[in-house]
Order: sequence, then C-alpha cells, then structure tokens
Amino acid sequence: MKYNALSLFSSVGLAETYFDKRGIKVVVANEILKDRAMFHQHLYPESLTICGDILDKKIYNQIIDESIKRKVDFIIATPPCQGMSTAGLMKKNDSRNSLIIPAVEIIKTLKPKFAIIENVPEQLLTTIEINNKDVLIPDYLYEELGNDYLFNENKVVNAMDYGVAQSRDRCVFLLSRKDQNIRWEFPKKSRKVVTMRDCIGDLPSLDPEITDISHDELLKLFPEYEKKKEAGLKVSKWHYPPRHKLRHVEAMTHTAEGQTAFDNQIYYPKLKDGTRSKGYKNTYKRQWWDKPAYTITRYTSRLGSQNNGHPGRLIKDDGTEEGRIYSDARVMSIYELMLLSSLPSDWNVPDWASDNLIRESIGEGIPPLLIDSAIKRICSKSELEKMGVEKND
Repeated sequence: MKYNALSLFSSVGLAETYFDKRGIKVVVANEILKDRAMFHQHLYPESLTICGDILDKKIYNQIIDESIKRKVDFIIATPPCQGMSTAGLMKKNDSRNSLIIPAVEIIKTLKPKFAIIENVPEQLLTTIEINNKDVLIPDYLYEELGNDYLFNENKVVNAMDYGVAQSRDRCVFLLSRKDQNIRWEFPKKSRKVVTMRDCIGDLPSLDPEITDISHDELLKLFPEYEKKKEAGLKVSKWHYPPRHKLRHVEAMTHTAEGQTAFDNQIYYPKLKDGTRSKGYKNTYKRQWWDKPAYTITRYTSRLGSQNNGHPGRLIKDDGTEEGRIYSDARVMSIYELMLLSSLPSDWNVPDWASDNLIRESIGEGIPPLLIDSAIKRICSKSELEKMGVEKND
C-alpha cells in the first residue's frame, strides 16, 4: 500500500527517515524555522516544505490546499515539546502546548487514513484552554477525533524497546480512520536491548579538540590526536573531535565510566578562576557502555549538560585519582549521535548545516526506528487484522 504524507512541525524530518521503505512518501511538510525547513527540503527534495507559522492563516491554508492537491492520506504531527517537557520550564499556559489545535483541525479537514501525533509523555497530563476551560490534551483529542478514528491503547513507549540504543520515552497517538478497520498498535517490545557498546563500541576513539590552548599544547596532552582524528574521518566525515575547554577535559580525563566529575576530589568541574563549579550530578558525567544511551537532548555539545559524556575506556590506573586516566574526555561526535538515534550511517546531512543545527535537530527529534516499528503495522492490512503475529515483528 502507498500513502502520501503531510509532516507538521517537521523540523528536519527525522521521524520520516524510513518512510520511503514502507511505501510512505512525504509530499508536504511545514516547519517554522528556516534552517530546519531547508534541511528538510534537502532530505526530501520531492516534498514541498512550507516554511512558516502554522498559526498564520495564509500558511495554514497553503498547507491544506497543497495537501489536497497532493492527495495526502497520512499525517504525522510532532508539535514542540518544550512547553511540557521536564527539561523545560513546564509553564501551564505555554502557548506551544496549544499548537496541537491547528494540527487537529488539519486532520479533521483532510481526514487522512492514518495519523500520528507524537510528543513527550507529559502530554498526557497537560491541559490546553478550549472555550475558556482547561482541557487535558488526550480528552481534547478524543473529543475532536474519536468519532472518526480509532486510537491505540499503549501510548507511552520507550525507544530502547524497539531497537534504538537510547532510552527515550515518548507519547505517541496512533490514529486509524474507522473505515480502514484497523486498530493500530505498536508491536511487541524487542527482546534484545541495544547498548552503547553494540551501537558505537567499534568506532575509533577520539581525543577532544581543546579551544583555549594552542595546537602544540594540545598535541603534548594528546600525542595521538591527529592520528585518531584521521581514523575517525575515515569512518565518517561526522566522526570528528568535539570542542571543549581545557578545564572540562581535565575533569573528564580522570572520570570513570558511568561517573560524574563532581565526585572527583582533585579533578572536579571548575570555573575560569579555578573554583569549584556548581551543578547537578547528571552533568560532567560519562555514560555506560553496556546500557542504552540516556535521552539525547538538544544540548549534546556541552559536558555541563545532562548525561552527555562519552563512556571512555581506562588507559591506566595506579590507584590514585591523578593516575587514573580515561580516553575520550568529550561528548559524543555527531556521527555517534546519529547512530544512537537510529539514523542511518549515511544520513544525508547537508554540508552547510552547522554543528549546532545538527545536534539540536537530533536532540529534538524522535528516533526514526521507533516510528518505523509502528509504521510496519500498516504495511499489510491482512497481517494487521490478525493483530497477533506479524512477519516484521
């Protein structure tokens, strides 16, 4: 079966990465930020990517008109999560929470066969104002769409249960139009958990680029810096050394796998003047090789943000903190983030995209393999009607 898709709040289009192989073609997309819209257009050149605010009536009408023209029968909507995410301020009346309203209106107008509405789990407990009353988002969705659509039962899923080397909880509404006679659900959880070792354990080690010392001083600290950098670039042009301050690198060099530099007695995180930094114990922290990665955020360039440190490997240990040395005193490379987010190794990133744009887009996006696990369920109607055994499970 073939479907033409509309992507709302598309960002760069991570969620749609594997649509093509399932017979779904993105034909229209909408993104408010110009650089992300350009990124999306680069990845999906046959799609019309409409850059603009969905609340702008002209943009809204263009989305509707172009979707009708291109016979859209599948919609994916991934509204901004910052207003309700625990990583944000979680303001009750954050205007971004209400962006689900135009998405629902578009679904009601176009009446696609299938629709996906995705956000953070906190969406289930978030209210929006409807007719001067606070209404829970799930209640709003059922009220507006329940007459025409069936909803999935299990709405909160974790990417690690579907082959992604990252623990990331998401709230995903899977809607199937009632005349399709399909109750759309996620498949059973995978029996195997993919760890960071499974995913990126074979990649070349990288020493960090240190931005506040000379290159000669860098080579004194890391004599194999250039050799490692060259080996990384042979694997991918996106596997190159992240950039950090010397004081941050020193702290992480003496920090073990799964630990935070805040627990060090000598090499703890420091400010410019050498005094101890303040922060949470999930910052300046290395991850674990034999677990999935923690949730990837938009701030993956910072050792001082949560759970961003590479697991590293023990180089030497004489029993003292000074003599305990670990490799890879850095955050993940862009290539490592791609793999940990279940993006293909040859993901077609435009050359003009900045590090920050790529990192933020990956951190804000849903791992595409999670969405693909749901998409598989509508590839064969006959299998779906059984709802028990599927060849692709």
